[in-house]
Amino acid sequence: MKETWQKTSSFPTAPSESASHQSAKPWFYPYWKFSRPHTVIGTTCSAIGLYLIAIASVNHNINLSLIWQLFAAWIACIFGNIYIVGLNQVEDVEIDQINKPHLPLAAGEFTRKQAILIIAFSGMSALLIAGLMGPFLLAMVAISLIIGTAYSLPPIRLKRFPFWAAICIFTVRGAIVNLGLFLHFRWVLQAERVISPEVWALTLFILVFTIAIAIFKDIPDLEGDKQYNITTFTIKLGQKTVFNFSLWLLTICYLGMVMAATLWLPSVNTEFLVITHLFTLGLLWWQSRQVDLHDKIAIANFYQFIWKLFFLEYLLFPLACLIK
Repeated sequence: MKETWQKTSSFPTAPSESASHQSAKPWFYPYWKFSRPHTVIGTTCSAIGLYLIAIASVNHNINLSLIWQLFAAWIACIFGNIYIVGLNQVEDVEIDQINKPHLPLAAGEFTRKQAILIIAFSGMSALLIAGLMGPFLLAMVAISLIIGTAYSLPPIRLKRFPFWAAICIFTVRGAIVNLGLFLHFRWVLQAERVISPEVWALTLFILVFTIAIAIFKDIPDLEGDKQYNITTFTIKLGQKTVFNFSLWLLTICYLGMVMAATLWLPSVNTEFLVITHLFTLGLLWWQSRQVDLHDKIAIANFYQFIWKLFFLEYLLFPLACLIK
């Protein structure tokens, strides 16, 4: 479908009489919103979780040098994250004014020039730090930035197409980050660069989980996406269908991990993994029954709850590897 939205050359700004008040506001909070906190937390959990799994895979003790390696990798990933979500906001200002008016560009807290400077600095910093830390981290960051650029930036702008938009999101979050970070930490530990069964299991879990996130995230954005001809599964199939499909995908994730722990992963604490995942699955279904699909706030809250489960997995699975 041809995209019909038009970019404007300026963004809404506060009235002139409040300009001095706006300039006096701290910059950090708009920057925090610009970074999309739930994605920053997700990136942080991924880095720490894969670091702990890599440590467990070689039975290595944690020392100051390894903590520094984790910190540097985390910083590179965070800068890459800010580049990707920032670029998406620059290209989606008109849509965000409807769907997410609290974001700093849509709210006039940042200008387009300021946002582009942040994006450019973040992208270059991510590549520079990753390049200094090792080839696997550099490859992971570079591939993620390329996909993130293709997702948001015209003329490619893959986010217009629901299938390719989902591919972009779950490829980066599900596969590239997990496999790239694990190989990087194995390289740091001077261990053989092979993917362990535990990481394959986690990667498959996160891949399917991220597909659910990718299609669910458009449910509360129905109005703005329709107005600017951004085709999504929600527009094509309806909110209820996409909601139920996402819920069943997440159910497959948890039941699949239970089966993997029982049949395929001898190096994890099976009892811990099974009990925690069945409990979390029950909590997911209980929360889903509280959602009113006519209430945009309720849908958005459930979406944030799904992200919390995403964060939780990077705690539960590494723990299962460490306490085996």
